[in-house]
Amino acid sequence: MDDLTARQSEPSESGSPRAVSAGKVELARLFLKLGFTAFGGPAAHIAMMESEVVRRRSWLSREEFLDLLGAVNLIPGPSSTEMAIFIGYRQAGKLGLLLAGCCFILPAAVIVMAIAWAYQRYGKLPQAEALFYGIKPVIIAIVAQALWRLGRSAVKNRTLAVIGLGAVLASGFGINPLSVLFGSGALMMIGQAIRTRPKGVTACFAPILGAAGILPAATTGEAVAATAFSNGALFLFFLKVGAVLFGSGYVLLAFLRADLVEHRHWLTENQLLDAVAVGQFTPGPVFTTATFIGYILGGPVSAVVATIGIFLPSFVFVALSGPLVPRLRRSPTAGAFLDGVNVASLALMAVVTWQLGGNAIMDTFTLLLAMGAAFVLIRFRINSAWLVLGGAVLGVVARLIHSHG
Repeated sequence: MDDLTARQSEPSESGSPRAVSAGKVELARLFLKLGFTAFGGPAAHIAMMESEVVRRRSWLSREEFLDLLGAVNLIPGPSSTEMAIFIGYRQAGKLGLLLAGCCFILPAAVIVMAIAWAYQRYGKLPQAEALFYGIKPVIIAIVAQALWRLGRSAVKNRTLAVIGLGAVLASGFGINPLSVLFGSGALMMIGQAIRTRPKGVTACFAPILGAAGILPAATTGEAVAATAFSNGALFLFFLKVGAVLFGSGYVLLAFLRADLVEHRHWLTENQLLDAVAVGQFTPGPVFTTATFIGYILGGPVSAVVATIGIFLPSFVFVALSGPLVPRLRRSPTAGAFLDGVNVASLALMAVVTWQLGGNAIMDTFTLLLAMGAAFVLIRFRINSAWLVLGGAVLGVVARLIHSHG
């Protein structure tokens, strides 16, 4: 069975046994494949990982996966990359952590470097409109199905349902995502503390308030004087970004514009927008935007420097926090906090999916494609990567037919 060791494992902290444990070769193979095929941004990446490691391979239970999802939303850095690193750590320890993370990042980084080379040589990005015309509706179907499956495990009672609805509304009104996460967790934590030890409410709530107040502030970029380009300065800049950045690619855009365009003057506005676009339409982590920027600033060496800088903090954060997640689940009060964060995480994914759906489903063809992909996912245990590739082919064919019609 290759390096996949099929064996019965001990019951997880959630009480659900994991059917199999991953071997290192199988772990590397899975995340290399995802690195080449995981289009659509962090929500889609996480949905594809859930399909692979929970539904198809049974490496984790849904409850364990949800706990990891809550954890990656509470630490800085790219959430889907940190989810890959967490899964690797849970399956094969520190070596698995490195294998899963590097295998997920490497394909995207190589693809982005190739695009950056073409960009430098020809002065424009390759046209990919037809390709993504078919991919986007499939991604929406994949994320929606994952939300449905995970939601049934996360919403354990009416209180969590109400908190999840409140998180959706708060996110829809533009409340800071980290505030939504910490606020949801804090509400559940207070409720648990009231039920178990009323006098300890203030003590247990204070650290949450402190974190909610401090961490969002860390995402504000500092003014930096214009400096000459160097690989050392490039590495330190992206290391800082990877260490403090919460939120989506749009938050990353704000960081990059404030520092690299306005203060350091290393990039033009157009170069920055092209870099962010490349991170959005290539598979794998959106943070490979840093790879593109490094390449256009200093060639292949700078691309590697920037990539290592922005992703290195994620490996450190997961290595430090990985052992704490099971311990949190064993504590009733901390477990309640994690339950609230898990529901809020799904609420944020739902809002992003709704917003992206407006751009992805634009006509009858894309609507039928999304519905067909959803049906196939529900009816058959098909690998979501094949659906993504199938959507790409159908999108190209549809555009060709339209252009010749």
